[in-house]
Amino acid sequence: MSEPAKKQQSLTVSWRVRVAIGLLMLLAVVTISITNKLLTHRFTESTRNRAELRIALYSGNLLSELRQNAIVPQLLARDPTLIGALQSADYSLSTQRLISFVEEIGAASLMLYDMDGRTVAATDRNRISSTHRSEAYFVDAIRSNATIFSVIRLDGGGYRFLYSRRIQDGGTTIGVIAVEVDLQKYERAWAGISDAVIVTDNQGEIILATAPRWRGLTEPEALALYTPQNAIERAIKATADWTALPPDAYLQGEAVMRLTNKIPFRGWRMTSYTTYASVRERVNGVLALEVMGFAILLALAFYFLSRRTAGRLAIFQRESAKLRALNQALQREIAERKRVQETLAVAEQTLEQSSKLAALGEMSAAVSHELNQPLAAMKTYLAGARLLLRRNRPDEALSSFGRIDDLIERMGAITRQLKSYARKGQEAFSPVDMGAALASSLSMMEPQLRQRQVQISRIVPDTPVTVMGDRMRIEQVMVNLLRNALDATKSERNPQVNIILSAGETATLTVRDNGPGIENLDALFEPFYTTKQPGDGVGLGLAISSGIVNDLGGRLTARNGQAGGAVFEMQLPIMGSDKNIEAAE
Repeated sequence: MSEPAKKQQSLTVSWRVRVAIGLLMLLAVVTISITNKLLTHRFTESTRNRAELRIALYSGNLLSELRQNAIVPQLLARDPTLIGALQSADYSLSTQRLISFVEEIGAASLMLYDMDGRTVAATDRNRISSTHRSEAYFVDAIRSNATIFSVIRLDGGGYRFLYSRRIQDGGTTIGVIAVEVDLQKYERAWAGISDAVIVTDNQGEIILATAPRWRGLTEPEALALYTPQNAIERAIKATADWTALPPDAYLQGEAVMRLTNKIPFRGWRMTSYTTYASVRERVNGVLALEVMGFAILLALAFYFLSRRTAGRLAIFQRESAKLRALNQALQREIAERKRVQETLAVAEQTLEQSSKLAALGEMSAAVSHELNQPLAAMKTYLAGARLLLRRNRPDEALSSFGRIDDLIERMGAITRQLKSYARKGQEAFSPVDMGAALASSLSMMEPQLRQRQVQISRIVPDTPVTVMGDRMRIEQVMVNLLRNALDATKSERNPQVNIILSAGETATLTVRDNGPGIENLDALFEPFYTTKQPGDGVGLGLAISSGIVNDLGGRLTARNGQAGGAVFEMQLPIMGSDKNIEAAE
């Protein structure tokens, strides 16, 4: 072939290559543009839907908190103890009364004012004796028959939210009760998310916000609080915003999606600002795949065109290998992100309610078993009192009679508990110090311990370990565990019982003995199962104890120790934990 023909063929090939590359680039631009538009709209709508659901949930929680606390002043205004304290001007027990209420209500604080506006009782003792006579929430409450809601702006820029109501006795106003609502906890909860959230009153003033410096401002003033951008930051923002729909607003110089929701409470509104970061990431991930695909096609085109040159071929092979590795890494990252999103789920906890001993024979046997312990103790105290009277020691004998009186009260409480044993969830729980309950149980078992000469080792934390429950029933379980430990060590030459009280996620009482251990762990907590001799027990102690612990939201377990003996563990939720709240409900 002549030189002009080769030159003409080369020009033809070059022209075709340029057209093919141009068409490929045009196809890439059109495909990426359409994909960007469709995916941006789709992902933006899904993000907006999630934001709408989130703001609706936040609004509902806030409204629920306000409505829950609105009824509290009306109830406390009828409390006879507080009314009596205002009439007699004796407030020695009023603060403790309010503290007991605030733990149940969940409010931030409670305050009681007399007619002079002086704080006579409060859950925060630092506020006692402060004067509020000229405050609007005090004056309005005195003048109105209804509950007054007040928003108080603090010097530091925060707000306090109060419900106040006057207290009357026979038509005469004698004081005011105020309940402070803790709405700042929602600010702390909102701060853990990527969205910015504000709550405005009917005047448009921000009263709650994820950014504390926004409080007291209007929404336009809050959005204007950011450092001016330099040229580089403006260029980066313009480049990043190209994948998003027109923004609703700019927050800290970043395009955001603005959603607002009315709160049906005094004209309040909640507004959230959601960034387009998640939309950009998802859209750019797909666009990156498309760009990578077109890049591979373009690379392949250049590969076929440059295959005659060995040097270019080697370079292309290395670049192609890098592109394939990068493509695989990107695909793995996208697959991993998709897997994580699909595996998110909310775990539900279920509560199993233990069956009750409802048969009349079981109930009578349970009464006989539970009364046997105080009766045995009473017999010991009576024998001791008789001996002390013979020795002309009446004061010590009176002490024994006092303990006998306590045991009689305990027997009455046990019978009342067993009568209501089938009515689960109707006992009023209160804070119980596990250390004090253990000391009381050991005191009840003192005669048996002296008679048997058992070595007792007790480890109790210095700080109180507090749970929510019924102290009498908790002591009942402790006495059953201690008595089982004493019975298990009857055949031992040096009987030992180790008691450990610890506090972690749960309050755990461990009772360990050096007896022969447990043969059948599976049937241990079944009613009427016992390894004792006839007359020593009917096998109901552990069954009743297990039912009591389950009712309190805990669990009672048993195992054999590594060095021998049996180990019983009673675990109860620490006061304030989720399980404790569920048990109280």
